[in-house]
Amino acid sequence: MKTVLFDLDGTLADTAPDLGRALNLQRARHGLPSLPDDVIRPHASHGSRGLLGIGFGIGPEDASFAAMREEYLGLYDEVFCQHPILFDGMAELLSEIEARHLRWGVVTNKPRRFTLPLMEKLGLNKRAASIVSGDDCEHPKPYPDTLLLASKQAGVAPSSCIYVGDAERDVIAGKAAGMRTLVAIYGYLGDGDKPEEWGAQGMISTPLDLLRNLP
Repeated sequence: MKTVLFDLDGTLADTAPDLGRALNLQRARHGLPSLPDDVIRPHASHGSRGLLGIGFGIGPEDASFAAMREEYLGLYDEVFCQHPILFDGMAELLSEIEARHLRWGVVTNKPRRFTLPLMEKLGLNKRAASIVSGDDCEHPKPYPDTLLLASKQAGVAPSSCIYVGDAERDVIAGKAAGMRTLVAIYGYLGDGDKPEEWGAQGMISTPLDLLRNLP
């Protein structure tokens, strides 16, 4: 095992407060009250689709979805770097990965226009061996394309990578890419999620639990 790849929202960093802030700004525009953080948080890993679903009850099949998504992304553009923080133990984990002469990177479905500034805000953009966003390939997760691109950027075989994420699509993509997969159950899992049924090789309750899976 040579490289650890992380999902971004809900795995590497706690970005739910800013994702929720943008959603509540949008709800206010449409005359709706704010939703509590604990209502929004379980949907934060599902991107604009999940957030518009909980915020407005719409999905990609609705005629208004595309315009609402653009409105949401415009509002998120204003707030997305206000309060991102690493999950407790993640800074120590990344340092230990590097101390063991292993590499790490990020594979997210987040658009690149947000991913790179966010990684810079976290002070990680120059440390990562690969940073791949959802629009860097034609097909984002659950397809394996972005994970395969990340392993190529890191200069390692996919079979030498662990992919860690907090959504079922992360496991599906990681397995399709030929990587070992772990579920970050400290992330944005909802009441209906059943990570034990996703087929990952393991689950971790804290970032530092990952060390048991590293050489």
